[in-house]
Amino acid sequence: MQMEDQILAEGCRKGDNTARRELYERYAGRLLAICVRYVGDRATAEDLMHDAFLKIYGAFDRFTYRGAGSLRAWIERITVNVALEWLRSRNRLGVVELDERRVAATLAEPDAAEVARVPREVLMRFVAELPDGYRAVFNLYCIEGLSHREIARMLGINEKSSSSQLFRARGLLARRIKAYLETH
Repeated sequence: MQMEDQILAEGCRKGDNTARRELYERYAGRLLAICVRYVGDRATAEDLMHDAFLKIYGAFDRFTYRGAGSLRAWIERITVNVALEWLRSRNRLGVVELDERRVAATLAEPDAAEVARVPREVLMRFVAELPDGYRAVFNLYCIEGLSHREIARMLGINEKSSSSQLFRARGLLARRIKAYLETH
């Protein structure tokens, strides 16, 4: 039987190995998926997931239970930060300025019905293959729901750079989806 989140968090705070093991078993798959989404390769993602768990285990004194889902949200936020720190530490965020007005006409994003025809694992592979900076901004904006201001603060870039990277990421994804749909 699974422990409730509040009891699980308290056990982890106290250093209880049974609680830590359950936390790992419950969330490892989800945190690995987050890491893969940000860094693009599984081996690095596995290392980062383990780093995230070490950071999580050491930070339970700063966790406050705020109801259902708060534990998951907290550990996911830590994991995203671990992945972003890894990208920043390797200067892999490649900031590129872009004049969107000049290229706006060249981007025709596929509609939802077209995207729905592409298997989820194929879409996730396309996201994983984006350049690191584009992938980070795409994930933070489209998956995590952050604003360009928040992304800029997190990545140490300006808002215009965040917007430009998202624009380019969407363009690359649109081209990949279009090519996939033409051949499948």
